[in-house]
Amino acid sequence: MTNSKNISPKVMGLMLLGLFVFLPSRAQLRLNFDKNSPMLKLGMAERVITDRYVDSVSESQLVEDAIRGMLEKLDPHSSYSTAREAKAMNEPLLGDFEGIGVQFNMLEDTLVVIQPVHNGPSEKVGILAGDRIVSVNDTAIAGVKMAQTDIMRRLRGRKGTRVRLGIVRRGVAGVTEYTVVRAKIPLHTVDASYMIRPRVGYIRLGSFGMTTYKEMMAAVDSLRGQGMKSLVIDLQENGGGFLQAATQVTNEFLRRDAMIVYTQGRAQKRQEFKADGHGRLQGERVIVLVNEYTASAAEILSGALQDHDRALVVGRRTFGKGLVQAPIPFPDGSMMRLTVAHYYTPSGRCIQKPYVKGAREDYALDIEHRLKHGELTNRDSIHFADSLKYYTLKRHRVVYGGGGIMPDEFVPLDTMKFTRLHRALVARNIILSTALNYIDSHRKELHGKYASFEVFDKTYDVPAFLLDSILAEGERLGVKPADEAERTRTLTYLRYQLKAFVARDLWGMNGYFRIWNEHNDIVRRALELL
Repeated sequence: MTNSKNISPKVMGLMLLGLFVFLPSRAQLRLNFDKNSPMLKLGMAERVITDRYVDSVSESQLVEDAIRGMLEKLDPHSSYSTAREAKAMNEPLLGDFEGIGVQFNMLEDTLVVIQPVHNGPSEKVGILAGDRIVSVNDTAIAGVKMAQTDIMRRLRGRKGTRVRLGIVRRGVAGVTEYTVVRAKIPLHTVDASYMIRPRVGYIRLGSFGMTTYKEMMAAVDSLRGQGMKSLVIDLQENGGGFLQAATQVTNEFLRRDAMIVYTQGRAQKRQEFKADGHGRLQGERVIVLVNEYTASAAEILSGALQDHDRALVVGRRTFGKGLVQAPIPFPDGSMMRLTVAHYYTPSGRCIQKPYVKGAREDYALDIEHRLKHGELTNRDSIHFADSLKYYTLKRHRVVYGGGGIMPDEFVPLDTMKFTRLHRALVARNIILSTALNYIDSHRKELHGKYASFEVFDKTYDVPAFLLDSILAEGERLGVKPADEAERTRTLTYLRYQLKAFVARDLWGMNGYFRIWNEHNDIVRRALELL
């Protein structure tokens, strides 16, 4: 076969799509494909199906299905995305999107504005928290059971374009029309940052995107101004993101030439990422919080700081997603993400947990398997072979490979908090919908009564009628407590969950986590260690 380096990009693109069989015969001869070529076979099959199948078929769909079929037999993270899927997938990591600039929730089948983005296009024209968007460019979006993806497609659009919104506001009769000029809307990956205790700063990273490093260091500067001497980095539920963002953040904690991570694959040579020595966080004491949903780039940060004895890792074993995906864009905007290498921590641990090629369903149930085997609730249920033993690079402490990052301090999942009754109420969306109705009805009153978070935190109690209405709605739908003990445990959990929801509406995600973290076992254990 002709060396791929000598094939033009255009011809190579045709080869990748299986379309080269339609080239003139001389071109086929130049590519030296013999009759047993798998690529020739694939192209012939696509051509015959398109030309001769009994019903009409989409040639584009055939090619997409073929690509998906090939990838499904590989590892669990190689994937194919249509142009629309690829755009939606990349937006949270790229740092911004173009739209009207509101945070919202769906209340029944109506879009309710939770908060307009500060200085964004909606705020500039006077749209307020609590407003209901009922129409977009004269098309009704409320009361018509429209899919949320379709609503978002109508609201988003190119920067500078105009969109007419029909707004219903509490206390104002009829529908008021606003014309909003779409703009770039920033997406933040730092969910919260505040002083969680005197001299102790807290930063929660929701993902690793293009703006993460800048956001992170801005938060650090702010916390230092408030007297921070120790730092808690919360990576719970952080599913990862860009490798570059993870290495930029990790670099801030490590000395010059300290290994951050390295990658290696069958066709990809070892590539090392090392600290440059200019990091501004080499002095603070650090604790990193992780759980079973911490993955990918978040595991790079936690693994590197653990291996260099730079931070204490607290929580539960991370997800174990250590496969490097190379994005392969296609001319139509679609994209294939192909696994080309593994991530390794500085001590040599492979972050990726074991998997069987093609067994995606079993891989997806890994967390459920961990729960059944007791790993999430009891450290004694976790066993490592001696072959998986590694050592940290400074203090030579034992750490383990085998997939994911095993924390230094294990915090079990408290299954008693999450009662059967609570899970059933969540599954039927009773808690969130009731809470949103309550907040929407009392927003003006809540804003007027609580001038600061500190006043709210000390004096606000979830009203009994709100708890009663949740239980009553559950009972109406056949969801009842098994006994008084389950009812009591559920209400205890519901009180601070609902208080966190109210705080989120008043002070954004910072308010939410300031309430929630006081009841999070992993956060509380970290504070005890500090």
